[in-house]
Amino acid sequence: MAVGKKAVRALMAGVVASSLSAAVVPVAFLAATPANAQSSSTVEVIVGRTAITNNDVSRRMAFLKLQRQKADRKMAREQLVDETLKRQEIARVGASVSQDDVDKSFARFAAGNKLSPQQLSQILNQAGVGPEHFKAFIAVQMSWPRLLNAKYGSAGKLSNQDIVKRMAEAGKKPVTTEYIFQQVIFVVPAAKKAIAPKRKAEAEAARASYPGCAQGKQFAKAYHDVTVRDLGRMMVQQIPDEWKPLVEAAKGQTTGVLITDKGAEFLAICSQRQVNDDLAAEIVFRAEDLANAGKQSEANPNEKKFLDELRAKTQITYR
Repeated sequence: MAVGKKAVRALMAGVVASSLSAAVVPVAFLAATPANAQSSSTVEVIVGRTAITNNDVSRRMAFLKLQRQKADRKMAREQLVDETLKRQEIARVGASVSQDDVDKSFARFAAGNKLSPQQLSQILNQAGVGPEHFKAFIAVQMSWPRLLNAKYGSAGKLSNQDIVKRMAEAGKKPVTTEYIFQQVIFVVPAAKKAIAPKRKAEAEAARASYPGCAQGKQFAKAYHDVTVRDLGRMMVQQIPDEWKPLVEAAKGQTTGVLITDKGAEFLAICSQRQVNDDLAAEIVFRAEDLANAGKQSEANPNEKKFLDELRAKTQITYR
């Protein structure tokens, strides 16, 4: 797939904000590269016991170009120093999540740009960035604010006073869509992942005869190894990213089927209505805050304060 520089830059413009939907820190990215690691590359900086090589810096310069930022070597090096400090601290406090979560976030970003993960990887390789560099960047972008919130207090929690103030500023309560869901899982045991396609076909066939939420658990008894869970009240902003397209595209009372780590699942839509109560207002406002998280993190005084602390107590050697 031939992709020109202009198309690549258009894809990656605003990538910082887009990556915030990932909300992950993969274990694989938290493993430090020992300063004495055998490599044909040249070490430019050592942060604690982690080496930053000339290849790392070159990839970051290419990445900066895709984001339409100044891409000099010094800026790229300092970004990588900061990210290394952040990764080390995330690893120290045990804030990492699975590689699988990272891959799913990467796939969602690709899908949002009408690409497959393989096509996105090809674009990143063409640009001299590489998919692993991008995944590592996403991981730090989303995990660092979480770590700051854990250390200094959550910025995502809104008090009643905050909600009242923001409603007054808006002149009215925000309106959102409330759903009541049931989750129907055609279970796939961890040791039998190969049967997932078959279970998905079973789930697709079964959902056509789903009798409604009141009889959902009785419905499950007619099938082998099927579980039904009441998910309760959920605003549209709370729906997990992987389910949102299926909910939006749903016709009738069920969504399409999604393969997850539990098995082949679909959601039954028990009810759907517009609401504007206090809980809805809080969820809408919090979603707006998360959407602006990239801009807010730049102005967060705790970020610079904590990074300065980490720099002060970590040996950083430039070569």
